[in-house]
Amino acid sequence: MIPSILVIIVAGIMIFLLSMSDKSRSGRIQFFAKGKDLGFSFREIELLYKLAVKSDLEDPSTLFFSHDQLDACIKAMVKHMNMTDGDDDKEKHDFLAKLYEYRKKIEMEKPQVKNGISNSRQISDGQNIRVLVKGIGVLRAQIIKNTTGYITISKPASDKLPEYFSWQGQKLSVYFWREEDAGYVFDSEVLDEVISKGITSLKISHSDTLSRTQKRRSIRVRFHKAAYLYPVTNEDELNKIEITPGLKCFLEDLSDTGCAVTVGGKGSEGLRVKVQFTLNNAIICMSGTVRSLAYKENLNRSQLHIEADPLPIEIRNQILGEVFGMLPEDEADLPFRLMGEEAEEMSEKTSTDPFEQEFLAGNSDSTEVAS
Repeated sequence: MIPSILVIIVAGIMIFLLSMSDKSRSGRIQFFAKGKDLGFSFREIELLYKLAVKSDLEDPSTLFFSHDQLDACIKAMVKHMNMTDGDDDKEKHDFLAKLYEYRKKIEMEKPQVKNGISNSRQISDGQNIRVLVKGIGVLRAQIIKNTTGYITISKPASDKLPEYFSWQGQKLSVYFWREEDAGYVFDSEVLDEVISKGITSLKISHSDTLSRTQKRRSIRVRFHKAAYLYPVTNEDELNKIEITPGLKCFLEDLSDTGCAVTVGGKGSEGLRVKVQFTLNNAIICMSGTVRSLAYKENLNRSQLHIEADPLPIEIRNQILGEVFGMLPEDEADLPFRLMGEEAEEMSEKTSTDPFEQEFLAGNSDSTEVAS
């Protein structure tokens, strides 16, 4: 019985293909073959082909190679889902997620993303770094000036350093994260202690070998969007939408694997938090862990870099839709409409709220959130 059904299906496909012109038939066969190679199912490839035709692509197979053509098809898919209440259709969300994964792959394969840098002379001035000093620990610093002969970095400070500690000749391991690229590490040696641009600094040696420790896993989009920050008080409610205002903050960048937010006060690494904001009039709640931070003492403000927990597929698709520009512009941010004006006040004054200070330090056990 089953073999007979397969024969009928194959015969139907052959009749359909033979009814097409040679050129059209050849193009469709190539389209299906390429889609199959990329891991799409027959049904998904059929839907992709229909999307390509509806998007008026002269050659549908170009969507597998051109991000512009693929974007046109994804936008058509998102528009169709919005018009037909497809937001609750798991099968459509699974297919959309697969399209976004392929879109990420195309973006990540771009030469400027894929190649990175090969030696320490290519590191930009102003790059934040971490310096491992044997017997002392990991200290923070910044590259003041990078020349062909040496690198000048700000002199790391720490309470762990002995009173008469000498930097001359110290062996260092230097770690840094290059924006839009990856993490790197190289070995160096302190050549001299100097004053550079009015800053107490160290001259350190170059390295012709950089080890790429961690490649970027996602594509980020820049923001300056009002949001709320909450402590995670219940690990079983990570995706629960909060109905009371949290700590006012600004969402600075966003990806499907995390985000960065700026908040008043001094933050703490390892803190479990939730960030709540809106995209396309939908409230998004992203939970995660603060992996690193940059504190500006003169402003009493921290930028927290948050690694997100695994996201529900619907939320992940919403975020990737924003990252790749597939969503319409927000016309109104629902309950967040006035939040931007309130959050702007944070840029003009420092926080004195004791709850905020306790929360950011990672010591709050409170289940209530400051308004």
